Amino acid sequence: MSHEKEAIKTTYFSIISNALLASIKWTAGYFGNSYALIADAIESTTDIFSSALVLFGIKYSSKPADEKHPYGHGRIEPLVTFAVVGFLIISSIIIARQSIINIQTPHQLPKAYTLIILAGIILWKEISYRIVIRKSKETKSSSLKADAWHHRSDAITSVAAFIGISIALIMGKGYESADDWAALFAAGFILYNCYLIFRPALGEVMDEHTHDDIIARIKETSLEVEGVIDTEKCLIRKTGMKYHVDLHITVKGDISVKEGHQISHRLKDKLKLEMPEISNILIHIEPNV
Repeated sequence: MSHEKEAIKTTYFSIISNALLASIKWTAGYFGNSYALIADAIESTTDIFSSALVLFGIKYSSKPADEKHPYGHGRIEPLVTFAVVGFLIISSIIIARQSIINIQTPHQLPKAYTLIILAGIILWKEISYRIVIRKSKETKSSSLKADAWHHRSDAITSVAAFIGISIALIMGKGYESADDWAALFAAGFILYNCYLIFRPALGEVMDEHTHDDIIARIKETSLEVEGVIDTEKCLIRKTGMKYHVDLHITVKGDISVKEGHQISHRLKDKLKLEMPEISNILIHIEPNV
């Protein structure tokens, strides 16, 4: 299965998972008198829309290059990641605002059964995070990585809710707001995750050098091709789940232009065969003097 199809399949998993959990959280939070659980439901609801946005980004980024987009459409991925971060920021602000209101407003203690529901949610969300983050690494998808962190932040907010509800139930009357303080903490944690998601996506847009492992593989593979004496510059830019490579290689200085051209093509074919994540390779020939 291609990286694009694998990423799309994983995103559908996220959408279905978030939709089911959001409905459970809304119901349990409302009937269980737990705003921390409702706050959790708000995040899961925004996750549905952000995962749908990720799905759009992945499908669009897999479109082939055309006359107006000679390097393909992969740059849509970090742009989608920025939008996902926007969803997270909005949800954290909504949660924080309502938490502060609830802290100042007397209300009933949450129901004990909400802890059982939260325990199941925490377990499932951590499993979901591990599934999606593994797929993001396999496919090199930044937007899928952002989607994975949605699952992890959801698990953390559920842990905060679990702690807040436990304190409220154990301490009893006068500690009803512990549930709301937990939701406020969760909002702050979501904002912190926004930075963790935003920073790598910004680096991708700015062509930040973060590909030492890939460069090492390219140089090692290049030396296996007959006629390549050494490698010099190797520059990489990431677009979506693909990489564009500018590579300088050294060959004998007394060979013909045709021979140098043939070496270049052999190297390009070998790199694309062994590293399918590479979309385009521009090879510059340097004579060995």
